[in-house]
Amino acid sequence: MHLALARKYRPRAFADLIGQEHVARALRGAVAQGRVAHGYLLCGPRGVGKTTAARILAMALNCETRSRGGVTPAPGEPCGECPSCERIWSGGASLDVVEIDAASNRGVDDARDLRERAMYAASAEGRYKVYIVDEAHMLTREAWNALLKILEEPPPRVIFVFATTEPQKISNTAAPVMSRLQRFDFRRVGPHAIAERLAYVAAAEHLAAEGDACTLIARVADGGMRDALSVLDQVTAFGEGPVTTARVRELLGLVSDDVYVELLDIVANRRAEAVFPYVATLVEAGVDLVAFADGLGDLWRAVLAASLGGAPDGVSAALGAIIRERAPALAPGDTLRILRALGEAEEPIRRSGNPRLVLETLLVRWALLDRTVDIAELLREERTDAPTHRRTEEGGPGPTPERRAPASAPAAAPRPPSRPQARTLEDSGARPAAPAGSAPASTGDAAAAPHSSVPGGEPLTGLFTVEALRARWADVVTAARAEKPVLASILEDTEPESLGGGALVLRVIGRSAMTAEGLSRSRQRLEELLGRLLGAPVRVGTQSAAAAAARPATAERVTADGARTERTRALREKHPALDQAVDALDLELLE
Repeated sequence: MHLALARKYRPRAFADLIGQEHVARALRGAVAQGRVAHGYLLCGPRGVGKTTAARILAMALNCETRSRGGVTPAPGEPCGECPSCERIWSGGASLDVVEIDAASNRGVDDARDLRERAMYAASAEGRYKVYIVDEAHMLTREAWNALLKILEEPPPRVIFVFATTEPQKISNTAAPVMSRLQRFDFRRVGPHAIAERLAYVAAAEHLAAEGDACTLIARVADGGMRDALSVLDQVTAFGEGPVTTARVRELLGLVSDDVYVELLDIVANRRAEAVFPYVATLVEAGVDLVAFADGLGDLWRAVLAASLGGAPDGVSAALGAIIRERAPALAPGDTLRILRALGEAEEPIRRSGNPRLVLETLLVRWALLDRTVDIAELLREERTDAPTHRRTEEGGPGPTPERRAPASAPAAAPRPPSRPQARTLEDSGARPAAPAGSAPASTGDAAAAPHSSVPGGEPLTGLFTVEALRARWADVVTAARAEKPVLASILEDTEPESLGGGALVLRVIGRSAMTAEGLSRSRQRLEELLGRLLGAPVRVGTQSAAAAAARPATAERVTADGARTERTRALREKHPALDQAVDALDLELLE
């Protein structure tokens, strides 16, 4: 009769426990020094050796060779060959070692029966009675209370070993028990250790196994040695011949490397349109989309490692070589964003009634990475491109270079407007008519200039009058919105107040405080924009505070849009770098 590999190659000594050296060393030392505790709690994932460690402890305590002073592999280790060790290791009948499944013996009556049986002495002098309780978290609160006294003061040479995958349930159900037991936490076995053990077992069984196949089984086992040996047993029985990666994938329903390579090409080449037929092919092939999404984590982790100059571990050697070739096409920042998006989508894919839609949306986002913007990079570029003060020979700051033509430059023909709307503002034959009720141009316009802070500039009075510009101001705002929506929102709350000496004075209407601040902060960009629209250099000024205070204040209704605008403008004022990026790149700032 064939014995399952998981049972046949079960460890017989503490030294054989793979990945649990900390537990093996402590238990072996306790046996060798005669300092064995009366109760142990072994915690950890399934298939990592908890029950096996409990059996080895029982073997070491009752080993006939060791009790007679015979030769053992090491102090504190069982011989693994005497009749007592053979019975305990195989799980056979033994008077001194009792294994109990708490999942089916979880009540208070079962606990009382165990307590009564523990009062009897071992079968022979010098032996120990060992009770191994598996799935201990299944015991009820009443059962733990029945065992509490005997765990605190057990009879001589009686040892309890509890094994569980969920110690937190014991803490919640029977917290006092935790202080009466020595706790050992078992770790998941690393994939490299599992792969090495699988190769050893395959060689011992005279099986030809590919290295990539062992690595793949180790990844699927998720840290459980027992699960890995069970999968190897399945693959061996799946067909004749060597254990190959293809056979492992076919047996477990895993996605082949070619499918992941195709996805790499789709994302690297930004072929978003190929996502839907790609997912359709997966669905037609019967691929489990949840399992496919789990494999994507290993794929992009390997891509990130390769793009940073590391080794793409966690994947097969063939896929790792392809990843090294494709990695330069994906920047590490893009791969990080892909992994972040995958982490956010894992739970929706598992719980969604339509995981295909969630997966398609995720893959399209990856394929459109070139259309996303890194805000930190934009702010960095904006700070780099911002004008800097020149340094004088004495070391002090010099004047900032002007981007516009100096005032001493000879008059040049107006530049052609950059947008069709600007042509409506340049009428060489006739000037736009002033709106009804407006005052004609007079020296009052020039008289208004002293009440405004306006820098010097080229004269515009020969082209327009303030009345004509005020009449067509809506056209100016419309043309500005086509180029710079953010600046246009500032111009919407203004109207021309005066035009004289080459300076255009804007009077603030509506939300005066915030708009005046925006005008002052964006003056240079407004001058460049209006210069293009009007076809000639222009200097922009705002009405003085004294003039604004002279006007009677008007009550203003607080609206949701107005409050939102004030909050976004306050945010821009608080973060100068963000403010520069919004103006320079013409972004819309949302809350």
